[in-house]
Amino acid sequence: MTDTKKSIHGEWSSRFAFILAATGSAVGLGNIWKFPYITGENGGGAFVIVYLLCVLLIGIPIMMAETMLGRRSRQNPINTMITLADEAGADKNWHYLGWMGVIAGFLILSYYSVIAGWASAYVLKAFTGSFFGADAVAIKGLFDGFMASPVQLIFWHTLFMLATMLVVVRGVNTGLEKAVRFLMPCLFVLLMLLVAYAMTFDDYYDKGIKFLFTPDFSKLTANGVLTAMGHAFFTLSLGMGAIMIYGSYLPKNVSIAKTVYLIAGTDTAVALLAGIAIFPIVFAAGLEPAAGPGLIFQTLPIAFGNMTGGWLFGILFFVMLVFAALSSSISLIEPAVAWLIENKDMSRQQACIWSGSITWLLGLGTVFSFNVWSEFKIFDRTIFQLLDYLTANLMLPIGGFCIAVFAGWIMKQQHTEHELDMPDALSYKVWRFLICYVSPAAVFLVFLHVVGVL
Repeated sequence: MTDTKKSIHGEWSSRFAFILAATGSAVGLGNIWKFPYITGENGGGAFVIVYLLCVLLIGIPIMMAETMLGRRSRQNPINTMITLADEAGADKNWHYLGWMGVIAGFLILSYYSVIAGWASAYVLKAFTGSFFGADAVAIKGLFDGFMASPVQLIFWHTLFMLATMLVVVRGVNTGLEKAVRFLMPCLFVLLMLLVAYAMTFDDYYDKGIKFLFTPDFSKLTANGVLTAMGHAFFTLSLGMGAIMIYGSYLPKNVSIAKTVYLIAGTDTAVALLAGIAIFPIVFAAGLEPAAGPGLIFQTLPIAFGNMTGGWLFGILFFVMLVFAALSSSISLIEPAVAWLIENKDMSRQQACIWSGSITWLLGLGTVFSFNVWSEFKIFDRTIFQLLDYLTANLMLPIGGFCIAVFAGWIMKQQHTEHELDMPDALSYKVWRFLICYVSPAAVFLVFLHVVGVL
């Protein structure tokens, strides 16, 4: 199918461009904001080991499958599932998998943009010296005051959404590709500078590195395993349509397997480097690693405000966070934009206005969950907590499970073998075993725990 068909939106100019784009989608707030705090909440090293196993045995096979689906169809996720289900002679209801991915991307971006807005605001706070000499009480007051102001949160949420849509409206080559060619190298340089900075602390190895890489399985709960699996999906951008739509722009002569290995490896390395950069700073300042979502907004500013060079590295850290968020946000909205263009005959500009506006409106729910609606809860969760749990722990794993089932059991084997074009027969057999049995079984077992069966 991909031998003759091309996406109407264009293609990546090279394999390197796709690697940058897909890595940019994967490397985001999940790596730098979320990974350190959930690692801290779940005991450190043991959680990291489970997370790495989830990436290897579940994430990589499903990422290859999702990329393959996108490239074979060359359409948005919804149309992809319609086309490929028809090709396989399968039930037409598979198109709901595409819908779930697009909706998951919408929901994630709605709160993702709000958190990215925090990072944007903290670039300015760091630059103006708001952290200088501040203690825990002062930093907490700064953060609480910021959270209590819907006007400020809406302003920064709006600014970030506008930046996202300004990139997406320019299309694949002049928008998405140019953005990641700038953002990703900058992000890696900033991250390495922060790692070098963390290495200057006395407790760099004894506390920071040991906490991150020394396993203590007594601190890991069953819910921690669920969190690790959900984060593997979240950080690799699986089940949300982003990798599928980026795969639809992938040239035919590019090896999916080799490319996915590089993307997953780079993404995991960034998450670990973020931990290496953050935990030594946290421990050196005598702070608590299990500080939750506020770790980088309530604890790191204390460290930056009271350490030599903290002013500069505080600015660099939050700039890096914004870059990481932007490289991911453009991939979260692209599936919806592509669907509107393909199915509603909209121009890219019109599709961006509609999708961006709806996402922005949804984001107000997250904004208000930190202030005027903080007491309003659904299933004992605020709107933000509910969206985070619903997407990371339910929708993305369900989407990944369905992708594994479709690629392994529904698609014809000759089609998957042709599309993946693995270097040897053994590699394909290993992938097929993982995608047919290991990946879906692992997700299913975790869901049995979620519903209380295990």
